[in-house]
Amino acid sequence: MSGRSGEKRRLGGGEPIAWVRYEDGGVLAHDVARLRLQDFHQSEPWRKVRSRHGDKHFSGAYASTTMGKLVVHESRLELARLLLADFDPLVHHIYAQPFRLVARVGGRPRHHVPDYLLVSTTGAARLVNVKPAERLTDPKIAEALAWPGEIAERRGWEYEIWSGVDVVVLENVRFLAGYRRPGVVPQEDVDRAWVGVRDGERLAEAELRLAAGRPRYEARPPLLALLWSGKLTTDLTRPLSGESVLRRSM
Repeated sequence: MSGRSGEKRRLGGGEPIAWVRYEDGGVLAHDVARLRLQDFHQSEPWRKVRSRHGDKHFSGAYASTTMGKLVVHESRLELARLLLADFDPLVHHIYAQPFRLVARVGGRPRHHVPDYLLVSTTGAARLVNVKPAERLTDPKIAEALAWPGEIAERRGWEYEIWSGVDVVVLENVRFLAGYRRPGVVPQEDVDRAWVGVRDGERLAEAELRLAAGRPRYEARPPLLALLWSGKLTTDLTRPLSGESVLRRSM
């Protein structure tokens, strides 16, 4: 399919179009009104992301446990949002640069590539654009982010313009992400810690009891892996420490 000729034809109809790129090299146009989450199966980011020495932006790929593969980002702020999505147990799929949205807005053609599409375990979808808060005061940027949101919400999706989160929460999640990959902590150790941890006890207390005479730090990784997985929770608005209170969530 010729992306350019298809775009001109469809824009004439006035309906927003989502162009999706697939792993096999194909590109398909989907009417947004009829766009299904299944249409993103085996899709890939709209743009190729490359990191070059001297780039002002922090582009790269993050090893997502939610997706079981690399997910791209084009800035440190995008990486932060991606990290939080990967940590969220309610997020089932993360699609970076999911499509190129083309629509006629105010009588003229417009196009936009969103940063992320997040799909929850219930099938709800959220379109996310990441932008520093100081740039949102620019009327041109605010307008450029507004019309994609209107189209997403008409489709029945949530829309989010994300500019950051509490620095303590982000640093805690970034620290826990070191324990996200299967095999970093032996599964038998994680299972043993899950059976033994008590709801409401402090992290230091759990470490000491589960260590059973060994150095306390040896019992720490399984507990941190359980915090990443969501089986255990704690107040992440406070720096993680031995005083952090653990809660069983499953």
